[in-house]
Amino acid sequence: MGKSKRHATWAEAKKRCRLNQADIRMAKELGMKPKSLIKNIPGPKQLWKAPVKVWVRELYEEKFGKVLRPEKPQPAQSGKQSKKPPESQQYIPDEELPF
Repeated sequence: MGKSKRHATWAEAKKRCRLNQADIRMAKELGMKPKSLIKNIPGPKQLWKAPVKVWVRELYEEKFGKVLRPEKPQPAQSGKQSKKPPESQQYIPDEELPF
C-alpha cells in the first residue's frame, strides 16, 4: 500500500465522518484505521450511536484524560499597522462635544 493510497483513505474518512485534523490525530494515536472510522458511522436507524467525531473524542479523553483542540493559525504579521477606524467614528467624550 503506497503512501498516496493511505493518505487518500484518511482523507475519505475525514470527509465522510466530518472530522477535523485534531480528530484525525486523536484517532491515529488511539491506533484506529480509516476503515474502522468509516464502519462506525451511525446509520439512520442507529439513533443510540454517537457520531464518529464524538466517539473518538470520548475514547481519547477516557484514555489520555484530555481532548486535543484544533490549532488556530496565527495571523500573518505584515509591515502595516493595525487598522484604525476613521477619526469621525472614534469615541469622543461628552465633555469635548461642541454642543
